Amino acid sequence: MSPVDALVKLLDLAQVDDMTFQGVNPPAGRLRVFGGQVAAQALVAAGRTVDPSRTVHSLHGYFVRAGEESAPITYRVENIRDGRSFSVRRSVAEQDGRTIFFMSASFHRAEPGLDHADEMPTGLPGPDDVPTMAERLAPFPKLLEEWNRMPRAIDVRYLSGAGFASPGERPVEENQRAWLRVDGTLPDDPLVHACALTFCSDLTLLDAVLSRHGKVWGKGGFIGASLDHALWFHRPFRADEWFLYDCTSPSASGARGLARGRMFTEDGRLIATAVQEGLLRRVGG
Repeated sequence: MSPVDALVKLLDLAQVDDMTFQGVNPPAGRLRVFGGQVAAQALVAAGRTVDPSRTVHSLHGYFVRAGEESAPITYRVENIRDGRSFSVRRSVAEQDGRTIFFMSASFHRAEPGLDHADEMPTGLPGPDDVPTMAERLAPFPKLLEEWNRMPRAIDVRYLSGAGFASPGERPVEENQRAWLRVDGTLPDDPLVHACALTFCSDLTLLDAVLSRHGKVWGKGGFIGASLDHALWFHRPFRADEWFLYDCTSPSASGARGLARGRMFTEDGRLIATAVQEGLLRRVGG
């Protein structure tokens, strides 16, 4: 099975009853389940209970406990409201009877109205003009070996420094920017693309906090965990086409850092905005 097919399967939850779904975890060798996966699966569960004519426009979630890779995750959906234009759902992720994540998601039937957006940053190299992850990781053989062992459904290409650099070697930068896409063709279902984008939105966002200080992940740097995550979908898109993830951090204090990111298509359309707060703790060398 290709990595992209595995991602689609990951998002294809088993239906237990009308409002309950179950997801499995890929054997990625992590100590905990990737937060973007849990958020994406929670959105799948919520979206399955909504009229397909209504697409998700926002989600707000809290990470309560670390998920264990060895156990399936049950998603219980509550129908908060179905109005004339909007549907609201609450989706709760549980493992062994304990809540590990919960989300509120709102779906809207598109209608005409005002239209404006931030402009995409100019003068940036395109995805074909920046190094691949394999090229970025070449100076770090252990990381490259680990990366080569993992299935890679998402193509990530950093425009500048990244948190896997050695301590003291990362430049201080206000923006953490990367090109991302699902590295293959997804089904045409808009919910699948929204869930795939939700998965991607947790990959590089919190690293923007470290970027402001030139700090890195791991020994001699920091360990982190997502505390909450919010995502707004602005315009139609395909997650299997390149988008620029332009991330910044307006504040860090008390071992918590806030990061926000804007997602632009290659032709400059603003398609989504993400905000996340994370816990960041210093670790020894």
